[in-house]
Amino acid sequence: MAHLTDDCFAFSRPLLTLPEMERLIADRVAPVAEIERVALRGARGRVTAGDIKAPLDLPPFDNSAVDGYAVRHADLDPHGDTTLAVSGRITAGARADVALGPKQAIRIFTGAALPAGADTVCMQEDVTVADDTVTVPEGLAIGANRRLTGEDVPAGRVVLPAGTVLEAQHIALLAALGITEVEVRRRLKVAIFSTGDEVVEPGTQRAGAAIFDSNRYLLSALLEQLGAVVTDLGILADDPAELARALAKAAAWHDLVITSGGVSVGEADHVRAAVEKIGSLVFWRIAIKPGKPVAMGVIRAAPRKDYAAHAGAAFCGLPGNPVAVFVTFVRVVKPLLLRLSGARPQHLTALPVRVAFAYDKKQGRREYVRVALRRGVDGEIEAVKHAQDGAGILTSLTETDGLLEFPEDQTSIEPGDRAGFLSFAALMG
Repeated sequence: MAHLTDDCFAFSRPLLTLPEMERLIADRVAPVAEIERVALRGARGRVTAGDIKAPLDLPPFDNSAVDGYAVRHADLDPHGDTTLAVSGRITAGARADVALGPKQAIRIFTGAALPAGADTVCMQEDVTVADDTVTVPEGLAIGANRRLTGEDVPAGRVVLPAGTVLEAQHIALLAALGITEVEVRRRLKVAIFSTGDEVVEPGTQRAGAAIFDSNRYLLSALLEQLGAVVTDLGILADDPAELARALAKAAAWHDLVITSGGVSVGEADHVRAAVEKIGSLVFWRIAIKPGKPVAMGVIRAAPRKDYAAHAGAAFCGLPGNPVAVFVTFVRVVKPLLLRLSGARPQHLTALPVRVAFAYDKKQGRREYVRVALRRGVDGEIEAVKHAQDGAGILTSLTETDGLLEFPEDQTSIEPGDRAGFLSFAALMG
C-alpha cells in the first residue's frame, strides 16, 4: 500500500491554490514501490518503472524510403539527365548482397536495405525506364529518399524515461526495437464511496426525496481510464462512526480512498470528522470553482495480519455535486493519482480561444467554465458557455467540449477576450 505520513500534505493556510497543491504532491508523495514485468501486448496504460534504452539502432540498417532506384550520387550529372545500367533488384527483407558498381542503378523497394555503394534513391515516378537502363533527371539531392541506420533511434539512447504512461505509440516503438516485455509499477488500488442519506443506487427503489448516485459511476470510469484497479464500496450513510470504520478498513487494502459528498461545513457533512478521527485531513479547501470544498489527507489503516499496522492510504474527499466531482477529479485527484502511480506529471496546455460571452468571477480562485466550441461568423473558433452552469447540471458536461480556465487574478471576461481551453480528452486522458 501507499506509505504516507500524516503531515505529507501539510499546508499552513486555509485556502490552497492549484500550483501549491501540485508542488506539495510532487515534493511529499512517493509512488508505490512494487514493480512487475508485463508482456508488451498487455502494457497499454501501465507506467514504466525505469528508463528504457534502445537495444539496437532504429532503423537497424540503411534502407530506401520509397520504391525506386538506388544510385551513387557521384555518378549523376549535375547539369542534365543521367542514364544508368540497371544491375539488380532488391526487395524488402532480402539480403543486400549485390554491390553497386560505377554508372549503375539497382531497382529497390520501400524498406529494402541499400546495397553497398549506394547513397541516394530516385523515386520510380521520376525516372524513365528503357530496356535495362534507367534515366535519372537532374537535381536529385545526395541522400534523397534514404533512411540512415539509427536516424530514428541510436542504440543505447533512452527512448522512454521512467514514469511514461504507455500508449499505442510507445508500444509500437518498443515493438520496433524488438522488446516484448517491460517493467512497470503495479496498478494503483483505489476505493470509492459515496455518502449521504439522500443517495440511492441506480436501479433500486427511489424515495421521493432521494436521488440516484452518479458520482461513483463517474469516478469509476475516470479511474479505470487512468489504469487504476477500482473497488466500489457503495454508499455510506451519514454516520460518523460507520464512516470512520469503513474508511480505515479501505485504507488497509488500497493506495487511495476517494469519497464524494460530506466534506463541506454543514451539520450533516460527516466525512471530514470521520477522517480526522483515523488520520489527518490537512487541507479541505482549494481555490477552485466549482469544487472549493475538496479535501486531501491521509488515513491510517485498520490493522491487517499480513501488513504493517501503520500503513495507510491517501484520501481525497470530493464535493457532492457531479460537475464539481468531475472538475476536482481532473484537476486535483489526477495529479495525486499520477504521482502515486509513478507517472510523470501531466502538464496541461490550455489552448487560447476567443470567448463569446461575458463573465464575472471572484479574484483569488481559478474557475472552470463549461463551454462548447463553434465557428464564428468570421470563421474563427470561439467558446460558448453552457446555458446552465450549476454544479449539479450533468448535461453541462455532455453538451459541451471542455472547460475554459480563468486564472486566479482575473475578475471579468468580455466577448472577444482570449481564454485557455482544455478539452475533455486532454483532461481525462
